[in-house]
Amino acid sequence: MSDNDQKHRCEAITKAGTRCKRPAQAGGRYCYAHRAWEAEEMDSRTNETVVEVSEQESVAEAEPGIMASSNGQAATSELPIGEQVRVELERAAEAQQAEPEEKRALQPASSSQLIEAVEHLLENASPAVREKVLARVQELVDSGWLDRQTWEGIAMVAQVALEMQIDFLKRRFTGDYYVDKWGYDAEVAEYMALALGLIFKYYWRVDIEGVENIPNFGRALLVSNHSGVLPLDGAMIAYGVREFHPAHRLVRALVANWFPTLPFFSMILNKTGQVLAHPDNGRRLLAEDELVLVFPEGYKGVSKLFKDRYRLARFGRGGFVKLALEARAPIIPISVVGAEETYPMLADAKPIARMLGFPFFPITPTWPWLGPLGLIPLPTKWFIDIGEPIETSAYDDEMITNPAFVSELSDLVRQRIQEQIDRRLAQRESVFLG
Repeated sequence: MSDNDQKHRCEAITKAGTRCKRPAQAGGRYCYAHRAWEAEEMDSRTNETVVEVSEQESVAEAEPGIMASSNGQAATSELPIGEQVRVELERAAEAQQAEPEEKRALQPASSSQLIEAVEHLLENASPAVREKVLARVQELVDSGWLDRQTWEGIAMVAQVALEMQIDFLKRRFTGDYYVDKWGYDAEVAEYMALALGLIFKYYWRVDIEGVENIPNFGRALLVSNHSGVLPLDGAMIAYGVREFHPAHRLVRALVANWFPTLPFFSMILNKTGQVLAHPDNGRRLLAEDELVLVFPEGYKGVSKLFKDRYRLARFGRGGFVKLALEARAPIIPISVVGAEETYPMLADAKPIARMLGFPFFPITPTWPWLGPLGLIPLPTKWFIDIGEPIETSAYDDEMITNPAFVSELSDLVRQRIQEQIDRRLAQRESVFLG
């Protein structure tokens, strides 16, 4: 510190025995908090005030803090309340440091001790300052954030979470984890459910109805419309059933061969229980009493132009009906509304698709013009409606080989899904608000 700075510091000596650190007022020797001291010095030059000052000093020696308190209140009472609070707190801190170690305020180990400590620090403060500070401390105490047990609980939860993450990584590196014969990894599925849950609840704000139509146990074939360029509708259906069904059942979707070739999609689809679309895989899953999700529209559904949205494409040759009939599994129609607008497909660039080996190449308002940003789906409002089951257990084996019956049953399922879509569209008022 320079000599010039030293000269302009307040010349008052605090009760701790150190010089005040605040700057002196212009033209004076003391700061605004100790400016009363100058008046005392002027009075002490007269014989009339010598006795009075000496008496005050005697009282101050007998009871430390009284003089400072009276002078401080006189000096700070003229300041704004905010300045009074700051001055009083500084003065209380100086007084606390000057006290012997055994007399200092207790360290606040609880909310009540914290209030006691603050009251002790402000016992010589003015009533206005004391009331304002204690009210603020009480607000903090009531919020719970100053409670030691709250922070101990947070620390314990954080420690347990960290230990779980470390244990997860250790087992991944050592191979000490389990996947079923289809590649389903329950731990990875749990982590993916966290991310899917945020999208489901807060981005697309999905409303799902009719989960009670899915049996609590046993096989069933879920049949849904397909849309949205990427197979995100399957992920939302699977998450909705897992989260809101009473039995929290796992849905295994049969995905087209091209989607697992996309970066990142292959690992995620496999680890979360999805299986390549093949009749044999469908038969085996239904034989194991699984919930199997199929999209009979196939690529025609996800590559649908925006002008054709919510008009179901042809359901192939009824292969899904044969699966259900063979396994005596109920067929449950599902409709998804909202996915068609996530990637409004204006055109299909077939030459580019053939060059890249893609089944289609979408042209949307954002893709490919914005590059990777064009892959971000729009935050539309989604609705998933699960219809009543269509029982197949009453049909005999001859029906499976009857093309006319298979086609008729396929058309019935398609009609049910289209009716659910039309009903939901009639109720919907806004693409983004529902």
